[in-house]
Amino acid sequence: MRTDTSPKMKHLAAYLLLGLGGNTSPSAEDVKGVLSSVGIDADEERLDKLIKELEGKDLQELIQEGSQKLASVPSGGGGGGAGGAAAPAAAAGGDDAAPAAKPAEKEEEKEESDEDMGFGLFD
Repeated sequence: MRTDTSPKMKHLAAYLLLGLGGNTSPSAEDVKGVLSSVGIDADEERLDKLIKELEGKDLQELIQEGSQKLASVPSGGGGGGAGGAAAPAAAAGGDDAAPAAKPAEKEEEKEESDEDMGFGLFD
């Protein structure tokens, strides 16, 4: 077994997987079982804290509350308005429409190169 020293949400992910599988109140041993099945040792201190914090709480309600909180957080997005300005120029038949296609091709190349980042889900 290996021990991960980087801060990750592996304990919570295992807990949620168990919840999705129908276990409405996963125990520390249940979470350890999920983690050990993929070769990860559980951090006892973090796991105990997680179990105590989630004890007696409905996972679906917690997820819904969290989603509502996230929805109220400003997420930037100030750069989205520029796309609308290019559409009138293209509709007018201007020559500016052709250069707009080149940046899109560059973005696609970036996305393709990011497909295999060299790590797995539980690394």
